[in-house]
Amino acid sequence: MKYILVLVFLVLSLMAAERKYKEIESYDITNIEDEISKKSMRKWLDEDFGLKPHRANYLLPYGYRNGDYKSYVPTDEYRNTEAELQVSIKLYLGTNLLGFDESYYLAYSHLAFWQIFAESSPFRETNYTPEAFVDFPVIKRETYFNMRSLRLGIAHTSNGQGSNKGVTYADPSQNPGNRSRNVNLIYTELSFQHDTLLTELKFYAPLPGTANDEDNPDIMDYLGYTSIKFNYFLGHHMFTLMARGNFATGYGAVESTYSYPLIDDAYFYTKIFSGYGESLIDYNNDITKFSIGFSFSR
Repeated sequence: MKYILVLVFLVLSLMAAERKYKEIESYDITNIEDEISKKSMRKWLDEDFGLKPHRANYLLPYGYRNGDYKSYVPTDEYRNTEAELQVSIKLYLGTNLLGFDESYYLAYSHLAFWQIFAESSPFRETNYTPEAFVDFPVIKRETYFNMRSLRLGIAHTSNGQGSNKGVTYADPSQNPGNRSRNVNLIYTELSFQHDTLLTELKFYAPLPGTANDEDNPDIMDYLGYTSIKFNYFLGHHMFTLMARGNFATGYGAVESTYSYPLIDDAYFYTKIFSGYGESLIDYNNDITKFSIGFSFSR
């Protein structure tokens, strides 16, 4: 039954992506005299609330990894096949407060790993990332590396689990260990363009005062402080390649994706991940995983 539900969800999502807001055809607002009311109704009918895609939004019903996922509770028996989904949106706040034509945004990303092939189909891990950032455009277009923008931001990522510090268990074997994970980062991101190749170079560091969090004091050893991502467009095809890591420890990760449009705002989407930090709970576990499904933004 759960596989049927996933299939139904995919079909409905694809149908929703293809429709052209038929609600507009059901109402006539052309003769409304109050312009403010008319504008409000138009915004509602268009479903335009200022939210735009931030990262890729996708549903990957099948993902296969090497090895097994770690279980923190004796009753949990995770499979090495699972679904993965991400919802990522941003909200534009305003422009040019400092006189540099800069733009301000709030964003939120929700990444979930769903064990749909296991009994009871639990969500193995969920990561929540609210962030705020400002984009500064490069006014002078003839830069040496074709730099296009500079982004400054702050982000918090958590898996929403509570800390069990100080909790005692009558049966020590039932102690799941501390499942709480989080990291607070400040970052700078530079973007470059060479024809259809877009490059994003990112530098990030723990927010001062949070570098030695008790939940995951060594997390930066695995996430590193630098990442680079290439986005390449070839006709309808889009390829991405991301690499990040810590040069001192030698830990890091690479991720590659491919997408191709199926219908309006819906794409065939595949992803390969290898390394550390696929999710917060697995930040220090080496994982190689292939996933396939659909995305609704790139």
